[in-house]
Amino acid sequence: MIDRDLLELLVCPACGQGAGLTPTADGEGLLCARCGRCYPIRDGIPILLIEEARIPPGPAGSRSSSTGNG
Repeated sequence: MIDRDLLELLVCPACGQGAGLTPTADGEGLLCARCGRCYPIRDGIPILLIEEARIPPGPAGSRSSSTGNG
């Protein structure tokens, strides 16, 4: 489990949401409240690399890939 004080310092590297990362129900990741990316936790260490994050399906996850009106 990640220390509460550490969680308050962490910022989502993709959207910059401060204090918006919360542990997932299974404790396997940190979920960003703003962009919805889920960063893995390995051996108790949060991996805050954008390329390691799982991007949620749907509008929040497809923002960066949409380029036009269809």
